[in-house]
Amino acid sequence: MNPNTSAGGLPADMPTLGELGWSPRLEVQVTPGEAALVPARVVAVHRSGPEVLGPAIDGRVFPLRRSVDGEAPDIAVGDWLLVDPQTRVTERVLDRATLFRRKAAGDVQRFQVIAANVDTLFIVSSCNADFNVPRLERYLALAREAEVNPVVVLTKADQADDAAAFVRAASRLMPGLLVECLDARDPAEVRCLRPWCGMGQTVALVGSSGVGKSTLVNTLRGDAGQATQGIREDDARGRHTTTTRSLLRLPDGGWLLDTPGMRELQLADAGQGIADVFADIVAVAAGCRFSDCTHDGEPGCAVVAAIERGEIEPERLARFHKLVREDTRNSEAIWTRRQRERSFGRLTRSASRAREDRRGGE
Repeated sequence: MNPNTSAGGLPADMPTLGELGWSPRLEVQVTPGEAALVPARVVAVHRSGPEVLGPAIDGRVFPLRRSVDGEAPDIAVGDWLLVDPQTRVTERVLDRATLFRRKAAGDVQRFQVIAANVDTLFIVSSCNADFNVPRLERYLALAREAEVNPVVVLTKADQADDAAAFVRAASRLMPGLLVECLDARDPAEVRCLRPWCGMGQTVALVGSSGVGKSTLVNTLRGDAGQATQGIREDDARGRHTTTTRSLLRLPDGGWLLDTPGMRELQLADAGQGIADVFADIVAVAAGCRFSDCTHDGEPGCAVVAAIERGEIEPERLARFHKLVREDTRNSEAIWTRRQRERSFGRLTRSASRAREDRRGGE
């Protein structure tokens, strides 16, 4: 499979597989029996099926067929599919390098896939009242759990009396965290993000409404392809502008995934991501007298001692406990649902076999 092959009849500027992010990791997944299938990358997901882009096929394709259990794997923006070019039916989703997901909003006990094969996550906040430490820590935990490189992008630096204070606050959220502070309207300042936007690289944007995500997208793309909305003066927050997830081409050859503002962001099955974000607390906790120490008054607690010495802020420990409790609760709920579905699936298959046996005996 040649990454630079282009198909006849398709637009002349159709990107090659290499330009879309195709790599040896993906190449080795294609079996000899799948040689007639064509790879394509998902650039949008609609109710009727995914929309793909590739040198041999583009446009809407049919989703995966449902499995015996009646479930079809979720397809996310950024996924790589193997598609039958004749029927336009998706035959397989290739294994993902990274997967960005969250617990679905509301009481639904399942994961919602956000994006796949993302290299870098731009976590966008602003140098005003919207700067929210707990929200940033949630995004960071999701990024680290997905094994995606996070970069905090602070916008509206030109409007802040002391933008450096916001940079210092963000930098303390996780060891080694990269923080960029800029005016999202200024191409010269946004140029600092170019190292993550090169040929074949994929970046995603997350952040609450009104922080300047759409403005940043416009500047990164060098156009005004995204509508923008003003912010409310009372709380510096804005209305939602982006309403769908889509993969956008960048001038330097990279791909950008813009996401709607997430008003409800709950963690589940993200224990390692939380541990990465709060590595300072985890490291100190290793010195506690008891391995199951809750850091809430037990004798010999190294974390409490660190707080008393001023090395850890009590508020940070409280946020750590809150995310751990939430992750535990949601993970248990999803695990219980999965077990229930597996049991129901086994029961259904057993009933089907029993019916077939009865028919065979008649």
